[in-house]
Amino acid sequence: MVEQNPDPTTPDPPPPRTDSGIPAILLAALTVACLAISGIGGRYYLHGDVHVVHSALSLFFSVNLLICGWEACLFLRRDYIERRAAYWRRRKADTGRVPAVEFLFTRVPFRRTLSPTVWADVWATYAVADGSFADRRTFGFNADVVNGFVTPVPTLILYAAYTVNFLPSVLAGILGLMLFWQWVYVTSGYLASFFVAGRQRRITRGELYAFIVGMNAPWVLFPLLGLYVSVRLVLDGDYAVLGY
Repeated sequence: MVEQNPDPTTPDPPPPRTDSGIPAILLAALTVACLAISGIGGRYYLHGDVHVVHSALSLFFSVNLLICGWEACLFLRRDYIERRAAYWRRRKADTGRVPAVEFLFTRVPFRRTLSPTVWADVWATYAVADGSFADRRTFGFNADVVNGFVTPVPTLILYAAYTVNFLPSVLAGILGLMLFWQWVYVTSGYLASFFVAGRQRRITRGELYAFIVGMNAPWVLFPLLGLYVSVRLVLDGDYAVLGY
């Protein structure tokens, strides 16, 4: 359990540095790789082939499942994130380093790899670029919390259906239409809210393209591909669009 800071205006001190453990970025990459290989490798084991559309959506589903875990941390450690964002802003001003990059290359002790407090820093550092993630009253904050708790189960169902075809294609297509459309709609709504609020004026152009556009674009582009696949699943009545 995280100790509460008695003075909400004083940011928590940085976590103790350690040479043990694994860099956060490597741990995240390994998690995504294991999840993606489960689908791509499972298809190859069952059907003896690899399909580019199936592989692309397998990768997207895997990334989304990791992000869902982080989004649960956003809700569970929301008070902590509000305080830590202040620490990272001050550290950026003092050192000139990019908080997100600094965090991703910080080593995570093996015993804390599942700690919500550790992964809350994903959002505390992102809040330096978009302060809405340190404010539970904003659309961006709540949209990500909802994604973290609502989409894991349908993501897993659709991932399995695309890999082993256990659902009739029409049902898989209907589920896909609902799931992929909400990603396109909600992500577009978040980006609109960011620009309408004028938050782009508070960050550099590089930060805008790297953290706001770059990190959110996959939740529009891959779901657009998913919408195409879902329509084909419904209209064709089979999994031919995925190479089966």
